[in-house]
Amino acid sequence: MKARIQRSVAKRAGFILCLVVCALGVGAGLARAGGTPPPAVIATGVQIGIVDVGGLTADQATAAVEQAYLASISVRVGHYGVSVSPHHFWTSLHLDPAVQAALTAPADTVVPLTPTFATKRIVKWVAKLARKTYRAPIDGTLLLRHNRPFFTHSHPGRALRRFPTRMMVEHSIVSGARTVIVAPMKTLAATATKSEPVIVIHRGINRLYFYNGTHLVRVFPVATGQPAWPTPVGHFEIVVKQKNPWWYPPTQDSWAAGAQPVPPGPGNPLGTRWMGLSAPGVGIHGTSEPWSIGHSESHGCIRMQIPSAEWLYNRVRIGTPVFIIPA
Repeated sequence: MKARIQRSVAKRAGFILCLVVCALGVGAGLARAGGTPPPAVIATGVQIGIVDVGGLTADQATAAVEQAYLASISVRVGHYGVSVSPHHFWTSLHLDPAVQAALTAPADTVVPLTPTFATKRIVKWVAKLARKTYRAPIDGTLLLRHNRPFFTHSHPGRALRRFPTRMMVEHSIVSGARTVIVAPMKTLAATATKSEPVIVIHRGINRLYFYNGTHLVRVFPVATGQPAWPTPVGHFEIVVKQKNPWWYPPTQDSWAAGAQPVPPGPGNPLGTRWMGLSAPGVGIHGTSEPWSIGHSESHGCIRMQIPSAEWLYNRVRIGTPVFIIPA
């Protein structure tokens, strides 16, 4: 009897132990099931803006979109290149709503993204770039080389087209595209120096050379200034033309003291033509003293034979350049 009781107690104890072990196993399984779930991932083929975020977690998607949309923007102006960060324009992506929408979106969905920025900062940045890359046109210039006229080449200038450049920068921010922006430019035309009459006076040998551009047309003997009243040396131009001029005595020179004005006609010191230069009181003219031609006999002006002065008068204009050189 006693043995049967002991066997019954042992069976009950084993059954209770089995229940405890099973309970512990079930509890552990339940504990595992109730722990932190793995992070949710976005469905395959989902995009936020232009960025494929399929298979990414929320944090990974945020980082990927920021990397794409906040990358530097490159702009090229001619051979000059510059990069600028979207942060410079106070760009904001507003990503949280887009990422939450991507997490619940079905596969192959495009979640729109609309970055915002400060337009005034873009306008200011483009204006600074325009100033930095501006190139003024260079006009052709008439100069002397080896005592002969020659013309330097003209070079066009350039100016950044500000409004379309600003639009391209804004589009790059909004679209997320990061191709190099080739800024549109406006060409600024330069004035090419045309063939025109040019006079070169060699004071030392009393000769006037008349050119059409760089082509020598005629050479004239002239009279230039005496040592006491030398013809000035430099680059001048014709500023006045007169037919049959009056001669008025210069008030600043003692040699003309007491002289009276002379009307047009025979004996007029200026002959029949006067071509006044930008050098005060100096001009090219005919003369009533043809014997002085070829010598330094004037009071600073350039004298010519009357027919020669009339020929020259018909071929020059106001603004015709005149170079007077000492040789």
